[in-house]
Amino acid sequence: MMEEEIKYEYAVKELEAIVRCMENDELDIDSLAAQLKRAQQLVTLCKEKLACADKQINELLEQGNEK
Repeated sequence: MMEEEIKYEYAVKELEAIVRCMENDELDIDSLAAQLKRAQQLVTLCKEKLACADKQINELLEQGNEK
C-alpha cells in the first residue's frame, strides 16, 4: 500500500496498535526497530494530512469571509 493511499484514521489505528504492542512488551528487539520505523512513517503521514486539512479549512474560511 502506498503511503498516499493510507487514510488518516487507518494510520492512527495502526499507530495505536504499535503503541499497545510496545506497552505490553510484545515485540522482540528486531520487531521493535521495524515497528518504531513504521510508527515514525505513520506520524509523518498524519502530520502531513493534518497540515493539508488545516490549510484547506483556512482557505475555505478565508473565502467565506470574502463574500
